[in-house]
Amino acid sequence: MSRLGTETAFEVLVKARALEAKGRDIVHLEIGEPDFDTPRNVIDAGVKALQGGWTHYGPSAGLPKLREAVAHDAGGRRGVKVDPAEVVVVPGGKPIIFFAMLALIEEGDEVIYPNPGFPIYESMIDFVGGKAVPVPLREEMEFRLDVGELAALITDRTKVIILNSPQNPTGGMMTEQDVRDLAGVIGDRDIMVLSDEIYSRLIFEGKHFSIMSVDGMKDRTILLDGFSKTYAMTGWRMGYGVMRPDLATHVARLMTNSNSCTASFTQVAGIEALNGDQASVDNMNAEFRRRRDRFYAGINQVKGFSCLKPKGAFYMFPNIKETGWPSKKLADALLDDAGVACLSGTAFGAFGEGYLRFSVANSIENIEKALDRVSDWAKKNL
Repeated sequence: MSRLGTETAFEVLVKARALEAKGRDIVHLEIGEPDFDTPRNVIDAGVKALQGGWTHYGPSAGLPKLREAVAHDAGGRRGVKVDPAEVVVVPGGKPIIFFAMLALIEEGDEVIYPNPGFPIYESMIDFVGGKAVPVPLREEMEFRLDVGELAALITDRTKVIILNSPQNPTGGMMTEQDVRDLAGVIGDRDIMVLSDEIYSRLIFEGKHFSIMSVDGMKDRTILLDGFSKTYAMTGWRMGYGVMRPDLATHVARLMTNSNSCTASFTQVAGIEALNGDQASVDNMNAEFRRRRDRFYAGINQVKGFSCLKPKGAFYMFPNIKETGWPSKKLADALLDDAGVACLSGTAFGAFGEGYLRFSVANSIENIEKALDRVSDWAKKNL
């Protein structure tokens, strides 16, 4: 248990809520959650499902109609044929990370993962007894993964490589050439890729390209995607993995042993999310782009801060090295003194030192309020 990490966003949220309970006004830019309501057509489908009796156990791998919808959507967007037997529906995206590590990693096996990156990657690798091997994401590379640097980290013990594009916390995106180069580096080695594409429909510049789309890589890829970010369904708890049928069978058995199944009525709503009107996704993406642009313009005017313009997701990852403050100390000061909740870059790994993460999943009004507060704090303290 001592090897388990955590997700700092939830800890900072608790601290921020405690300050609010004392009467403080806090701008929440810490949690990675769309601030939009779940689309009305999806809510209506969920309510109808509840009233229609979809309140009982379902198959561990997911309802057949949802697996079919996922196969059609995930395969169609990546230009590959996906069979419903390759889909496992799980409560949220994290179980796919957890189950992939449980299924594939023996004691001492190595997993290469992006750092800074989603903290649950490293936590799960450590928990199952694997060796977490970080590949740094560097600002000078626009936080794209350096394929040459990753190639040098591969050994005979490497069993899994984790990809995340668009990336949390940096908003960086791998190019199609990056992805193809990585597939070439892997070659015919016995290595699986866990490709976390949860932000694949929240893109501001460029096009998403999945390693699953590269010839010969589909059977060696575990695709992680879901409904939380795309459809503002974080509380519905629904994600999915796409993988070889033989591995899907084992992952479904892990579902049987842990959760039994994902809630049936949420899955019915998920079918509507995938098959229904997609205007809400486009509208949300356009609003996130507007917020990104506003935060980017404002934060680069703040003394000691400099920020790249992220290409996807809804995070900003400004460099704060010029302030002279360590990341954690600065994040704490902004919450305590300025009433702005954000995360230290070190919440995403050691290579996040010198950075902060702000989520722009909040209104323009609140983003401007946060920028004013950070700017005022910097004028007084730097």
